[in-house]
Amino acid sequence: MTLRITLISPEHEDFILEFKTDADASFANLHQLILRHCGYEELPGQRFLICDDSWKPIRRILLDDEENNSIDEDIYLMADTRLGEFLEDERQRFIYVFEPEERRKFLLELTEITFSDPVPQAGLLTRHHGTPPAQFFIEEEPTEATPTTQTEEPEEKFYGEDGFEEEDLDLEGFDILE
Repeated sequence: MTLRITLISPEHEDFILEFKTDADASFANLHQLILRHCGYEELPGQRFLICDDSWKPIRRILLDDEENNSIDEDIYLMADTRLGEFLEDERQRFIYVFEPEERRKFLLELTEITFSDPVPQAGLLTRHHGTPPAQFFIEEEPTEATPTTQTEEPEEKFYGEDGFEEEDLDLEGFDILE
């Protein structure tokens, strides 16, 4: 069974990747495919989140078992979990968290299931449009402010500093009588 998976970025609306992969491939295969085509590095905490129709996560698939801090939840590891175990219906939604600290992610959808044209478990990129977002937010280095050579202090204006016209003040509105 061949799965066609579409990946989009909520950060870069023009970025789309589309993969074809075998249902027997693991989530680790898909993880590596995404990293390779986005130019990202593998990081602890990267994970897949299987979602319901409204993008609410219902199951986590982790890179390794050291990341699990919930006793109540079953542990699914990317290397041990086949795509076909959780991706059974077209339009199935899931999330790939690629930068765990900032919780940045890609949105994925199973867009087609076919029973012909076998593909390798490593998967194939069938469509690439746009540029992926940077894996990490790049902080701008602070620049030193250049000193100015002003002889006078700049004049600051405050609201109401100019005063008011007495005729603009409605004393009746405040129940004040003179």
